[in-house]
Amino acid sequence: MAYSSRSSQRGVLLAGAVAVLGLLTACGSHDVHSTPRTVPGPAGPATETANDSPSSGTSATASAPNGGTSSAAPGTATSSGTGTTTEGTGTRCHTSELRASVGRNDPGAGQENFPIVLTNKSARTCTLRGYPGAAFVNASGAQLGPDPKRSEGSPVTVTLRPGASAWAGLTFSNPEISGANTATPAALVVTPPDERDPLKVAWTAGAVPVSGNSSSVFLTVFNSGTGA
Repeated sequence: MAYSSRSSQRGVLLAGAVAVLGLLTACGSHDVHSTPRTVPGPAGPATETANDSPSSGTSATASAPNGGTSSAAPGTATSSGTGTTTEGTGTRCHTSELRASVGRNDPGAGQENFPIVLTNKSARTCTLRGYPGAAFVNASGAQLGPDPKRSEGSPVTVTLRPGASAWAGLTFSNPEISGANTATPAALVVTPPDERDPLKVAWTAGAVPVSGNSSSVFLTVFNSGTGA
């Protein structure tokens, strides 16, 4: 009897242990496969992804305090225009709108000084700024002497209404004083600033220096008027 009672007690204890184990297993299985709970409220997007990192090369945009946007890379400029313009390009005098002439010589201190005059012959107002191009040529059009040099000066924009003129100085040492080698040009070729097409003016002032001592010819910037 005593043996039978112990066996019965073991059986009851074993059955109880199996029941407890089964209950724990069932609870564990329920936790693993249970559906996540839904939390009320709006969903918030991720604040950063791998593609948003600085190393990915994309530009980030941050919200500005006033509700607009500000660049994530300060110091960069933006343009709201559709293109760029160069000052004076639209109003520049073109060769076809000008007439060239050479004014009266105003000698002094061994120098010969001639004004190169450009007159606006068009019906519109245009501008000149800077130095002319110039060269002495013979009757065949070949250049005599080196290109003239530019004297120091500060270019100003000269506005020419129809019929108005601007002048630039052409200066060289008197060859009889300097001893420079000379030639007598047939014409002076003048090119307006920033233009390619020249104007030709008959030269009637005699010999000019073309080589040797003090043979340089100098040009000044354009100023308003005729230089007379």
